Amino acid sequence: MEIFPAIDLKDGKAVRLFQGNYNKMTVYGGDPVEIAQSFKDDGALNLHLVDLDGAKDGMPANFGIIKKIVESAQLFVEVGGGVRDEERISRYIELGVGRVIVGTLAVKNFEFLCEMVRKYGDKIAVSVDVMDGYAAINGWHDPTGVKGMDFCIRLAGAGVETVIYTDISKDGALKGTNLEAYSMLSEIEGLKVIASGGISFESEILQLREKGIHGAILGKALYSGILDLRRVIQLAEGK
Repeated sequence: MEIFPAIDLKDGKAVRLFQGNYNKMTVYGGDPVEIAQSFKDDGALNLHLVDLDGAKDGMPANFGIIKKIVESAQLFVEVGGGVRDEERISRYIELGVGRVIVGTLAVKNFEFLCEMVRKYGDKIAVSVDVMDGYAAINGWHDPTGVKGMDFCIRLAGAGVETVIYTDISKDGALKGTNLEAYSMLSEIEGLKVIASGGISFESEILQLREKGIHGAILGKALYSGILDLRRVIQLAEGK
């Protein structure tokens, strides 16, 4: 299983939100470029980046810092947040990003998503952010009538290879993730699922790996020192 330490960016700084609430934000000290390097020093091969300003406003406010991180870290980087058109997708891919994550776009314009998947293949991933079973868009602010699990099945049928599934109610709470949801998601044939939201315990890493989950995103548990990145990577690799 792959481990993706996360850096969420707002105003060029590394932050963490609680359940997607911009009013409940913790700002972490240090240069995001240096944070990415520290993850690499601890054995990370991957990095999950989110432009929170982009997710909220649809503008690439943190493109400059993302560029610095991608160029300096030399990791497999996936980036999301405010990806609403092909220009943003192509700019990130040209930058060297390994995977571009779309969320709101996938829900609002499914045909366009399919076009991007046909064009860019596995460089496109979809973030399915769920509250009370239903997908939420626009930086998790706006609920939809789309059932998250059904949407994942539809995405797999459309050729999407990777889905990042987040239970918003678990995110940033440090009380554990939604293992039941990942059990169901693991049964969707042909879909690589990356777990996100609330992963706080070593036992969850083991359970996710046993379920065949492709990857896990770690954020607040790393920043708070609850989980050790080196140890988590070993567990994910079955060591």
